[in-house]
Amino acid sequence: MQPEHPDSTPCLVFANSRGEIKDFPELLMAGQSGRRYLKPAIYDLIPLPPGSDLFVLPDRNPIGIDPASGEPVMLAENPDDPEEGIQAVAAFMAPAHTAVHTTAFEKKDPGTAHLPLFAYTAVGWHDGKFWACGFRSDPNIRQDSSGFHLNKIRKKTLKMLNRHKDNRLIQHLGKCCLTYGCPAARNYFLGRWEAPLPTSPTCNADCIGCISLQASGCCPSTQDRIKFKPNVSEIAEIAVPHLLNAPDPVVSFGQGCEGEPLLQAESIEKAIRLIRKKTDKGTINLNTNASLPEAVERLARAGLDSIRVSMNSARKQFYRQYHRPRGFEFSDVLESISVMKRHNKFVSLNYFIMPGFTDDPDEAEAFAGLIDQYRPDLIQLRNLNIDPDWYFDEMKPISKKEPLGIRNWLNQLKNRFPYLKFGYFNPYLR
Repeated sequence: MQPEHPDSTPCLVFANSRGEIKDFPELLMAGQSGRRYLKPAIYDLIPLPPGSDLFVLPDRNPIGIDPASGEPVMLAENPDDPEEGIQAVAAFMAPAHTAVHTTAFEKKDPGTAHLPLFAYTAVGWHDGKFWACGFRSDPNIRQDSSGFHLNKIRKKTLKMLNRHKDNRLIQHLGKCCLTYGCPAARNYFLGRWEAPLPTSPTCNADCIGCISLQASGCCPSTQDRIKFKPNVSEIAEIAVPHLLNAPDPVVSFGQGCEGEPLLQAESIEKAIRLIRKKTDKGTINLNTNASLPEAVERLARAGLDSIRVSMNSARKQFYRQYHRPRGFEFSDVLESISVMKRHNKFVSLNYFIMPGFTDDPDEAEAFAGLIDQYRPDLIQLRNLNIDPDWYFDEMKPISKKEPLGIRNWLNQLKNRFPYLKFGYFNPYLR
């Protein structure tokens, strides 16, 4: 059984120009929190979770910690061979894990292009293994890599696609599964747990870190956005059998491969009513920006069980700077939460975690105030998939206060709101 934490701080890792990752024992690994570099605490380090990826970060120098002085040090050239070049390294942790620190680096040129839309967790090397700066935030195994057997997934997916050639939505999910490796799509074709129901090719926000649509020249999207509006029968053909047959079944509107599902509220309302005529089993969930309270009201009345509201900040100005809403305000988001609570429905907040911002004392107090007033049921601790430098350049937070630390921030919330649940996934409620 491998240890939960290392017995000492791991050393810095870097990559050469060929992408080969090496360790540098002369420096300890560093983490980054906002604009601060620091040595991670031992209890904030875990073995790199199975299913995680390692990324090399082009045109970025790694930063480590001098073990004697405790000060951050930039490694500007490859210590093995300066001609081989040097790049920083980060971990993209497997689902159900939340970052404590992002990786520490410095751009070689201020005009360097933004990194693709992933989360960049600090990682180091010790005792023959990689260690990441984070923790497991949900014990649910629904997206663990050990449960995904590629041959089985491919066989079941192709069989389903062949059986439903006329269902555009099933065909779309087949691409999500086989091309992008979407865990939710994979679970749908495996007939278990949470199945995705993307419906909207358009959006009423222009989020900086949108993973399905980016302006040309900005940074690559991680997947394609759906290009059509599924009809009610296409939606029900997925949802009804899944709710009837899958273990702990959840079906969710609002996926990374679409825009804002509330813009298709009319179709979703009809689909929910049709689904509930066929079965009362399982949980019908909506992942959303919660921009249209009237639409949320209609869906709640139709039989929507739960809602997951995405936000980067509990403060209006930073919410607007990241989500860049078009035709709605932060007050509409809060009203949608109130609508669901009035209907005694389950509310999750999909709260994007960015070390140094999420745990800023002012943000922490604003978020606690939101919880106190609107009383959501669950906080989903999702890493914000964005270049950390880009995020802080855009947000321009002015606080000079020391961050609380992600673990301290989380512990404070747990102590202040003992009823509140924390996790990573949409829960099965029935």
